[in-house]
Amino acid sequence: MKSLKINGESRDFPEGLPETLSALLDLLNINHATVVAEVDEKIIKRIQFSSTPLKSDQSIELVRFVGGG
Repeated sequence: MKSLKINGESRDFPEGLPETLSALLDLLNINHATVVAEVDEKIIKRIQFSSTPLKSDQSIELVRFVGGG
């Protein structure tokens, strides 16, 4: 089974991995404009989300910005 480690937790994808970082964010309902993404300890620029392929067992960190005070 294909899996990714997202924010330290293993997540299985029985239907198959999302092909790109952008597809993963869409699947997780995360607004691309409000997140910083790191794949295997490398920060990915927002303009590269749709061209960053994903492979099983990669480690992904997603940090979301939240407004407020």
